[in-house]
Formats: sequence, structure tokens, C-alpha cells
Amino acid sequence: MTDPSDWQSPHLTRRRFAAVTAGAMASLAFPAGRRARAASAIELGGSPLRYAGGDGTTSVALVGVPRGSGDDVVERAVQRAALAATDFSWLSRGDTVLIKPVCNSGNDYPATTDPAALRAMIRLLAQRGAGRVVVADMSGVQFVRFSKDRLSGSTRELMRRNGMLRSIEAAGGEIVAFEEAGWDAFFEERPRVAASWQQPLQLPKILAEADHVVLMPRCARHVLAGSTLGLKAAVGWWRHDSRLEYHHDAATFSQKTAESNTVPSLVAKQRLVLTSATKVLTTFGPDNGHVVEPETGLIIASPSILAHDMVSLAWLLQTRGTVPGDLKDGIMEDPNQSGLFVDFANRVVNHFLGGVGAALTAQRLPRYDLDRVWDDRVLRYAATAFGGVPRVDLADDEGSVPRAVRDGIAGQIALPG
Repeated sequence: MTDPSDWQSPHLTRRRFAAVTAGAMASLAFPAGRRARAASAIELGGSPLRYAGGDGTTSVALVGVPRGSGDDVVERAVQRAALAATDFSWLSRGDTVLIKPVCNSGNDYPATTDPAALRAMIRLLAQRGAGRVVVADMSGVQFVRFSKDRLSGSTRELMRRNGMLRSIEAAGGEIVAFEEAGWDAFFEERPRVAASWQQPLQLPKILAEADHVVLMPRCARHVLAGSTLGLKAAVGWWRHDSRLEYHHDAATFSQKTAESNTVPSLVAKQRLVLTSATKVLTTFGPDNGHVVEPETGLIIASPSILAHDMVSLAWLLQTRGTVPGDLKDGIMEDPNQSGLFVDFANRVVNHFLGGVGAALTAQRLPRYDLDRVWDDRVLRYAATAFGGVPRVDLADDEGSVPRAVRDGIAGQIALPG
């Protein structure tokens, strides 16, 4: 059986992950589990995908950041992108804004949210009149184990390691780690589209108390989900019993990711999604992999999580295309291409969340081929859940983004045909 201490290191490496996964799954005697039939492209998220109704477009603001820029340049770019994406008319003086970053581990950006971008957003919200700016998350199960009777690990400590804590404190924000309030500090809410969820989602009560939500994900590959952008960041809200259903009933893993973003609290309160993608985690993920720092990085901002993720995924694929083959081919470098590895890795997560029984009985998680934006199962289901694919206007008023980058993104996000 795997030693849980292997998962507490702040520097969990790809090779350690592969070794731990193999060891844990060998101990489970390679269970067959309940088989999930792979869905065809035409079945995913409706057939066929269509643009949302109406004549309008959804803006996605892009700001280019030259490679090697200092934090001050990144902070100005973040504020420019945010102001281009929204006029902040939704924010009244004294309101509480909850920023949801991605602190899945203690590893540095881009394995987690960019601390410089986080600092910039806290300062901008304060300038715009926010009374409280709360930065809140709960880390991945490999680092934080949370149940009714037990807690090990600390999101707050992981924020210290990855630099978020220092940025939050420097900008005058507050830190909330959901697990610190205890098992009962959650409330039930069902997604508006909940075809795949058996139980209501368990969400932190501070979400109900906040007036507004700003989501700040990162742009990265993910060993189970193919990519981890804005929609996938929803997992950080959930108590671990919801996470167990998510990973155990793996035949609907992608559907549940999309549907979870339709909970009424997020639909009503999420105002802005902003990613600092000056660095991109292009292989493996979510905690480790090959980092690309493009000649011109991007800040991506939109009020629409679906439009944001379309662009963010296009940028991930564009940067991934620059990675030499020997760094993304093979199970030790980028195991997403191995269906066996992906399924085993998901069983490891089930083991951590629910024990050996959960690992033995989990549905098979199919591998995630991801060569084009509309290969993405989560995006396809989300497009159905949100009423269609938005027509995206890529806004770069100051011309800071190279034309080839803009054209490449625009080509990727267009619907086929």
C-alpha cells in the first residue's frame, strides 16, 4: 500500500507520481471497475454544437506580457485586462469580493495561480471600493485530507510555499482555507443542470456570504482531465464527499465538471474570470510538468467562464505545440495519452478520498485526447449547459498581442464548419 507521506511533499515530481500511482494500483490488483463507454464526438455535449442565440459577442480581453517581465509589468497587465473585460458596475462600495484562486499544491506558478496577478486583483478591487477581499480555496487531496473526523494538511501552508500568502497579505486581502472552518461549514446546492450528479454539491458557506466572485485559475495540462482552466477549478470549492462522487462515478467526470459550474451561487455571483498565462504548464499536470514561457505571454480575462476557457485552452494548445516531442511523449513525461495510466491515477485519488473500496469500485475514467479546442469534453458539455457556444471578440486595444497568436487562438475556438 502507498505510504501517504509520499503525497505530502511540496515538490511532488512527475516520476514520483508515476511510481506512487503504479504502486498503489498494483496493491489494488488492477480492478476492472464499472466500465464507461467512450462517447463519440457527436454525442459529446449535444449534437451538433451551435453558437448561442442572439447577435451579440462575448468579449475576452487579451494583454500581452513580454517574457521576463517583472511583477510590476504583470500587475499593470492584469489590471488592464480586468478593466477591459468589465466596468465593475456590479461592485458597490463596501461589498465583499471572494477571489477563488487555484492552490492545488505548494508548487510555484504556473502549477498554481500567479501571485503577482493575485496581488494586482486584490489592489484593483480595493481601489474600486470593495470592503473586503477574501482569497479562498481548498487544495488537492494529495496534500489536504479532509473528513468529518479528520484533517491533515493545510491550504494556508501551501499558499505560503507557493507565494500566494505573501501576495495576499501585501495587498491587504484576507485568506480563507475552507477546511479550517470544519466539516459543517458547508451548504448544499444542486447545479441547475445536474443530470450527472447524484447528490447536491457541498459548498463553503463563505460563498453564500460573499457578494461577488472573481475566479483566477491558471493555464495547465491535467493528468486526469486533459486540461485545468476555469471550469475545472470548481473542484476547489467542494467538500471531499462531493469530490469522491466526482472521481468515483468517472463515466460522467467531464459532464460533472461542466454541470458544477451551474450552481446558482456561481451563476449569480461570478463576475470575472482572469488567468495570468505568462507561463503555461504544457505537460502532465496538475502539479508538475514542462513549463513554457512564451516570448509574449498572455493575461486572459472575461465575464464568461466558457469564453475564457475556450481562449485559455487554445493558448495551452498553442504553447504545447512548441514543446519538443521527447518532452511530451511517453508515460513518464505526459501520461495523459495512456488510458491505463489515467484510469489508475483516478483510482489513486479514489483511494485517498474513500479508501480501498472506492478505488476498487470506481468507474473507468477514459483517457483524454486533446489536440483541438473542440476535442475538449468539458467545453462541449459546458456549451450545452450554458445555452450554446459564445461568439468571442478577442479584445486587444493596445496591440500588445502578436497577430500570429491572436489568429491562432481565433482559428482554434471557431466551431468546425
